[in-house]
Amino acid sequence: SDSLHIAILASILSVIIYWLIRDSHRVRNLSGKHVFITGCDTRLGNSLAKWLDKRGFSVIAACATEKGGQELQSCCSLSLKTVNLNLADSKSIARTVVFVTKETAGKGLFGLVIHAEGEAPVAPTDWLRIEDFHSVLDVSLLGLIEITLNLLPLLKKADGRVVNLINAKGLMAFVGGGYGLSTWGMEAFSDTLRREMQHFGMKVSIIEHDFFKAGEVNSDVIEKHLLRLWNRLTPETRDSYGEKYFVEYIKAQRSSVKRLCDSDISKVIKCMEHALIAKYPRTRYGAGWDAKFFWLFLSYAPSCLSDMLLRMTFPAPAVNGRSVPGVLINI
Repeated sequence: SDSLHIAILASILSVIIYWLIRDSHRVRNLSGKHVFITGCDTRLGNSLAKWLDKRGFSVIAACATEKGGQELQSCCSLSLKTVNLNLADSKSIARTVVFVTKETAGKGLFGLVIHAEGEAPVAPTDWLRIEDFHSVLDVSLLGLIEITLNLLPLLKKADGRVVNLINAKGLMAFVGGGYGLSTWGMEAFSDTLRREMQHFGMKVSIIEHDFFKAGEVNSDVIEKHLLRLWNRLTPETRDSYGEKYFVEYIKAQRSSVKRLCDSDISKVIKCMEHALIAKYPRTRYGAGWDAKFFWLFLSYAPSCLSDMLLRMTFPAPAVNGRSVPGVLINI
């Protein structure tokens, strides 16, 4: 019995040591390898572009505006190139693919990092219209898929890798709107792509991160969307929720943003760094405490438990017949 226990412990220890050694291996000769990054107007994309440029990569940074591209070029080396990209526009995607193909000059694309977050109204489902879903799905899901499909030949040529940045709240759908749908879709697309492209030497990683302050999420924008949606509701729908619900729902969203938004993006940068330069990148990375524990726990917890926790966080409509909670749970 003791011998069996020792053998099991030795096996487990050997596996851990093997994983740590394997995880520490890095790709050599990074200089000149092309990496294309979307969303470089955002704090995450901008920081990664600067970091990769310093490491000697040939960075192609996609920005939503010319101003964003100019500001990035002003603080990076001459090897960094920028291009304007609108992921909701197929013509813009086609122009970008032509630009990337020309810049890589037959070498192929070593890395594709997609940080695509469309502006999404977050509200109860029956407050929304189909165009509210399009506003985020066309960018965060369909745009991601389209740009990836068009760049696959370049990635396969260089035995490249794809890194998709996905908000960890996609692990648990708890508010209406297209945001949760897009993250679930991104997870599914990434998993399928990884399994299929491994035959061609490509690697696909997912970085599940939490929300970040200073640009990644803005409570004022969320409240602006909520007010717009509330004002366009029919009197019948508005009465079924009640004015008090609207006020408390805004408070709940504000509280969530305050408690769940992190100011340290270095943990995401470290994950992106490993996914790009590790010889054996991981399938999934968790960046941030809530990404690693809270949302992952909720996604696996019994529905009765997760539903109870979320009911404590958000108010109840007037038609429900119970009072709106005045105290929000601390997450």
